[in-house]
Parts: sequence; C-alpha cells; structure tokens
Amino acid sequence: MVHATVTPAGLRVVKLLVGNPPQSIADLMDATGVTRTAVTEQLNELVAAGFVERRTERVAGRGRPRHLYSATEAAMLVLFAGSQRMMVPAIWRVIEEIGGKKLKSRVLRRVSRSLAEHYNSKIRARKPAQRFLQLIRVFREDEGNLIEIDQGSNGQTVMRRRSCSFFSMFDESRAVCQIDEKMMSLVVGAPVRRTACRHDGDPCCTFEIVGEK
Repeated sequence: MVHATVTPAGLRVVKLLVGNPPQSIADLMDATGVTRTAVTEQLNELVAAGFVERRTERVAGRGRPRHLYSATEAAMLVLFAGSQRMMVPAIWRVIEEIGGKKLKSRVLRRVSRSLAEHYNSKIRARKPAQRFLQLIRVFREDEGNLIEIDQGSNGQTVMRRRSCSFFSMFDESRAVCQIDEKMMSLVVGAPVRRTACRHDGDPCCTFEIVGEK
C-alpha cells in the first residue's frame, strides 16, 4: 500500500500518464518542457512511491533498451480522491432516503460481514485477544508501520491506526467508521471499540477489545 504524497511537479507527470499509452522519457520531456534529469528524478520518485510503473522494451536497431512509464491505480486514487469524498456520502444519503435508517443499518451489517469474511480467512487463533493480535498483524502487512500495538492502562492490547483505509469515504454519519468497527468485532469474536478517532481531532484512531483482561 502506498503511503506517499505527490509533489506538484510529480502530479503534472502523473496527469500526463493517466489515460495515455506508456510514455518514454523523451515523450515526457516534450510534454513538460523540462530537462531529462528533472523528468528522470520525478519518475524515479513516482516509481518508488508506487504511483508510476516502469517497463523496459528493446527497439530494433537500438543498442540500449527503452523505458516506458504508465500510471498505476494508486495514482488514480490520488487524482480523484475528491470525487470519492463526494460519491460515498451521496450513496449513504440515497440509501437512507430509499429505505430509511433500517435499510442503512442492514447495509452496514452486510458490508461488515463481507469484510469480516475476507479477514477471517487469514486468522487462525481462537481466543479474542489472540485473534485481535493476528488481525493487527494482517493490517500491518498492508499498511506497514502505520499500525502500532500498545498496552493500555489496564494492560489491554491497544491498536493505534495512524492510517485510514477509508479516509476518502468518510461522511458525517460515520457509516464507514461503523463498518470498520463492526468488521473487527466480527473477526475478533468480541466487541471492539474505537477509543479515539482522528475525525474528533485525535492524532489517530485507537481500538481495543471491550472488557479485555
């Protein structure tokens, strides 16, 4: 998972790559009007961040291979995050308008169960505390050191989630936050509560098992 930002210069390159055939450095030099060194530096940063992928092809009659660059799905997410932030709240509003709070609640439960099934396949422990630890490790495989494990004041396991997989989907009803919390409770086999939330001004979201000893 990508945890990087795009500089204005890099964003310009990304916009040239999205929706176009793979581009060479020469193509991008012509489009941007900057030097080969500058384009190469931007591309190297974008490739390292996961926003651009590079492939190599050999051209007949040419000794050295040519590198071609294209935008990844991660780049699309960066470009259109604003649209996602508009779309998801609109979907929840329409669901509630059509079926009221009862339908919205049913959708929340179904989505939570669907996500729980995905994570359940990766968890082998039986006790809630152990399942919680394994779930945290699964999250860390995707999000790296943005997921931390702490000990609470009562000795319980606390997950500090400095990232947010659903940040662009947040709406004022916090439906996505509810899905996240319900999903973890289903996987762990015990209620998991959010003890801090970034949307309340906290630095990150924290979670723990209710009543863990």
